[in-house]
Amino acid sequence: MEANQAAAGRRPKGKLQQLLEVLGVSTKLGLTSFGGPVAHLGYFHDEYIRRRKWMDERSYADLVALCQFLPGPASSQVGIGIGVIRAGLLGGLVAWLGFTLPSVAALILFASLIQGFDIAGAGWIHGLKIVAVAIVAHAILGMGQKLAPDRNRATVAIMAASVSLLWQTAFSQVLLIILSGCVGLWMYRKTAVPEAPDLPVPVSRSVAVACLVLFFGLLIALPLVRPFVAGGWLPLFDSFYRAGSLVFGGGHVVLPLLEREVVPTGWVGSEEFLAGYGAAQAVPGPLFTFAAYLGAVANGISGALIATAAIFLPAFLLILGALPFWNSLRRSPKVQGALIGINAAVVGILLAALYDPLWTAAILAPADFVLAAILFGMLVFWKLPPWVVVLAGAAGGMVIGMF
Repeated sequence: MEANQAAAGRRPKGKLQQLLEVLGVSTKLGLTSFGGPVAHLGYFHDEYIRRRKWMDERSYADLVALCQFLPGPASSQVGIGIGVIRAGLLGGLVAWLGFTLPSVAALILFASLIQGFDIAGAGWIHGLKIVAVAIVAHAILGMGQKLAPDRNRATVAIMAASVSLLWQTAFSQVLLIILSGCVGLWMYRKTAVPEAPDLPVPVSRSVAVACLVLFFGLLIALPLVRPFVAGGWLPLFDSFYRAGSLVFGGGHVVLPLLEREVVPTGWVGSEEFLAGYGAAQAVPGPLFTFAAYLGAVANGISGALIATAAIFLPAFLLILGALPFWNSLRRSPKVQGALIGINAAVVGILLAALYDPLWTAAILAPADFVLAAILFGMLVFWKLPPWVVVLAGAAGGMVIGMF
């Protein structure tokens, strides 16, 4: 209750003020959040939880667990969920726009101007990868202290990290979360779990059910209708909607799904696809905005807008469909016990991702480790804002590239 009252005291009074606040914060994150979905959760944790305290730690971890379980871009769904809780349905839309549009605009620009250049080896891009290592390590430190502080939960986290690294499939993560929930339910079935503070979710259950019906309806209907439509926007929408609906495990997993949709059809050439992937690594924001690049190559600005809307629509429908049931589920002792196990597993999944793909792609030499340690110190001990750390990492990567 106290946490809710404190959050309410910091909430702007007017609806427009709330929306502008969400837009401003999410846009800042959209301009500075490099490193992929795992790093984004670290940026979100630092900005929304540590600095602004829009949620308590437990509620944020539960939201992350929910979004990890749902198909789609987990970091974007977390951002949408925070926006909805903070400022209603429009708040979710505004949070998504702020976080997504900077990278959409950048990738459309890449599609028209830079797709023929080799940017994958640029020093500043390597520096941004090292920034992601520091950001995720910082997030793991904070979340691990709160969500895996004892032997049982630390064991769940370590096992989740081990399985994530040794068994890498599109469905391993969701299976890990299910199993960890069962373990948590078994371990804490007789333990009194403190109730989490309720969060205001301004979405009715009827709206939630309608969103879930629309999600499954489009997933089934679009492929059935597509053969009868020659050209136009529907085939493009169908391909990207299905890719956004069926991917588990974060943004990188969507790449093979998209490749199978756009290269064999001739919308995008193989070399163009790889060039766009390199560009997607160079911009902040969700990796799912790679769809904007592919859509722009396939059909210009209109194609970029259709592809972007289609790939993110499932994320919207699923998070809106799940949020209204969230508080009642979290009040159940059994569900809370399962969430304890799931939250510990999320720490383990983040730990695994810190090693692969972040560490293995970024820390290639002693100088890389030195830069990562400096950036980590800037975050943890100097408590500098993330955008300063991003700039320092990019500059450090350029310096390392000179030697």
